[in-house]
Amino acid sequence: MTHKQLHKLATNWFKDQGWKPFAFQEETWNAFLEGKNGLLNAPTGSGKTYALWVAFVLDYIKNNPDYKTKHKPGLKAIWITPLRALSVEIAQAAQRFADGLDTQLTVGIRTGDTPQAERAKQKKKMPDLLVTTPESLQLLLTSKGYDKVFKNTTAIVIDEWHELLGSKRGVQVELGLSRLKTIAPQLRIWGVSATIGNLNQAREVLLGPESQAFKNSALIKANLGKTYKVESIIPETMEKFPWRGHMGLHLLEEVVPIINNSKTTLLFTNTRAQCELWFQKLMHKHPEFAGEMAMHHGSINKETRLWVEEAIRNESLKAVICTSSLDLGVDFAPVESIIQIGGPKGVARFLQRAGRSGHQPGKESVIYFLPTHAIELIEASALGKAAINQVVEDRIPYLLSFDVLIQYLTTLAVSDGFYPAEIYQEVKQTFCFQAMSDEQWRWILNFITKGSQSLQAYDEYKKIEIEEDGKFKVNSRSVAMRHRLQIGTIVGDAALQVKYLKGGYIGTVEEWFISKLKPGDVFTFAGRNLELYRIKGMQVLVKKAKTKKQARVVSWMGGRLTLSAQMSELLREELYSANLPLEEQTRELQALKDIFERQRVESIVPTDDQFLIETFKSREGYHHIFYPFEGRFVHEALGSLLAYRISLLSPITFSIAFNDYGFEILSDQQIDMQQVLDNDLFTSAYLFEDLQKSLNSTEMARRKFRDIAVISGMVFTGFPGKIIKNKHLQSNSQLLFEVFRDYEPENLLFQQAYRETFEHQLEEGRLRIALERIEQQEIVVKNCKKATPFSFPIITDRLREKLSSEKLEDRIKNMLKYLDKY
Repeated sequence: MTHKQLHKLATNWFKDQGWKPFAFQEETWNAFLEGKNGLLNAPTGSGKTYALWVAFVLDYIKNNPDYKTKHKPGLKAIWITPLRALSVEIAQAAQRFADGLDTQLTVGIRTGDTPQAERAKQKKKMPDLLVTTPESLQLLLTSKGYDKVFKNTTAIVIDEWHELLGSKRGVQVELGLSRLKTIAPQLRIWGVSATIGNLNQAREVLLGPESQAFKNSALIKANLGKTYKVESIIPETMEKFPWRGHMGLHLLEEVVPIINNSKTTLLFTNTRAQCELWFQKLMHKHPEFAGEMAMHHGSINKETRLWVEEAIRNESLKAVICTSSLDLGVDFAPVESIIQIGGPKGVARFLQRAGRSGHQPGKESVIYFLPTHAIELIEASALGKAAINQVVEDRIPYLLSFDVLIQYLTTLAVSDGFYPAEIYQEVKQTFCFQAMSDEQWRWILNFITKGSQSLQAYDEYKKIEIEEDGKFKVNSRSVAMRHRLQIGTIVGDAALQVKYLKGGYIGTVEEWFISKLKPGDVFTFAGRNLELYRIKGMQVLVKKAKTKKQARVVSWMGGRLTLSAQMSELLREELYSANLPLEEQTRELQALKDIFERQRVESIVPTDDQFLIETFKSREGYHHIFYPFEGRFVHEALGSLLAYRISLLSPITFSIAFNDYGFEILSDQQIDMQQVLDNDLFTSAYLFEDLQKSLNSTEMARRKFRDIAVISGMVFTGFPGKIIKNKHLQSNSQLLFEVFRDYEPENLLFQQAYRETFEHQLEEGRLRIALERIEQQEIVVKNCKKATPFSFPIITDRLREKLSSEKLEDRIKNMLKYLDKY
């Protein structure tokens, strides 16, 4: 069949569905039929699933003219998704098109949720098209004879590539692809990405920078004229001294009309705890929503999540309060309204969520922004402009992730074994390991066979044997079993299953939260008040709470997001525009007029060539507040760095507090700010050395090393139902960390812990750029009589760490009474 005839098959099928293919879909079909690899950039809900499934099926028909009568079973195409929740949707789309063209192609799913019986069936006979996750793909590579399973595969699609790119799961995918390229010579690799800034680099990482696949590749963009509109929910009365603490709940009644006037509304929160709290408060104040409102986040059981997704599709729910679990491409009928609660901290995340409304090409997406405190309206204003200009963040790929490489090599050794010379060439083709030296490779091989220099006396680290012909192979059944159980790069706190005493699985909570409760305590989870009965093994047994006891809302670690570099820049630009005449400002900035006026009483609203430092004295001590507007992670590092540099001039006791907008150095005595500024306080020289001395970087690296130890398999997390507790994992990995620190500082995994701490946690690169920017600005030091509207949120955040909620409320009320007198 000619390309024209193949196109006709697809367009006729689209016509039968009442659809018309978009230019980017047809462009993708052509590129695929021409044998190209590539990256497709298209927004959520634009039909990118059909852009690639159709391409593959048409290619299959082209190469098998008698496809309707003859069918050769075997794996032909793989679709990798980062979220298990998406797999059913993707499989249904593929099956629908394959059946529509009478191809006899079968579609299967292989994820952590796939039943054992289905896996056994797949072992005997693989489906033609397989939907899987990065972890499940690695598990398939541990099967003996995996090369025969994959040898006739002609396509692999990596969905939501922007989500995987800046993570170790992305490295896991890079390594898996390096192997598949060798064993499946006809393989075409395609990535699908929604919102991402560095598209060319994303394609380079996916295909390998120097590879033949990259040289023969296409970058296709869907220009659908997608427009976004941000509607800020502005409070009628604006507090002059904003503070973070009410989760936006003071505006709860503002969202009720939006829910009532829409068929379906998604309320996006940034954390699972905030999701639980909003659901609880809305149901309490508006019981009429019972049966029409649900909750969706990653810790709720799979059945409930699937039920919610289906209910959104058939519009039987009025509202769903959710987290990023619904960010990605779960395809529903378009949702009418989207509400974002609190700053999303990144443009890409915001546009991804906005795209859920008007989830149809050519239709405007409207998103309501509900601020959790007044200054977040500046973020809303910045996001509105970013949405118009389609400005999104870059995703920074990981480099030299030796822990992931060690896990991958063990995977190959568990199945059929590998020859180092062959695998070295494949690994060097990846973006992550292109700069790996021969010496580093030899160290890795030594580590997986002998356990590195300082661990050679311990047999448990000698997992891989070298056979007579030079093949590296795992021959121990227990090593192979433990490895299969631990495949993956997502390392979190131990998750415990929450179950009713009488049976019935509710979801998962983290060990650190539940360890603080005792039997009889009540907590809110999955929209229910539950009473803790007891913890048995890895299960939390509960019953429905009948008492009126105060319920604690379940919370999870890692809930705090930080502003992205792109968002920080937009936020600063927006803040500077508060100095323009009122009529030239956005609606959001105009609403903050009183706050800016109050700010100017004691201080200034900085312009683009000014850097603001505020100082004032209170009964707590001397406050010194700096405003880089760079996000909490950069401020954590910058606060420690400046405190260290100030202490070199005079010995002072400090405490440091920070939020996304700035940081406070609270000292027991006054700092001569002019003296420290004259001593190059903001210089980027000696940054790395000063950071190491200022922060407890060893402690941060020790925590990072725990994850590296788990991913590389040095520390075993336990068997199903007998998972090793988090504190034991921490102590096991700490022991190894200290051995390497004292006896083998050149250990690559030990060095990686420090490198990742500085590159990814402290964002050293961003910190350096921030210092260089500040050095070019005029530094304005304002000696204030009392706290300003800008400093108030930082001060109250510090108090939050020390005081209970009730005491904090009282303390803030007293502070506000004092501050309002001017």
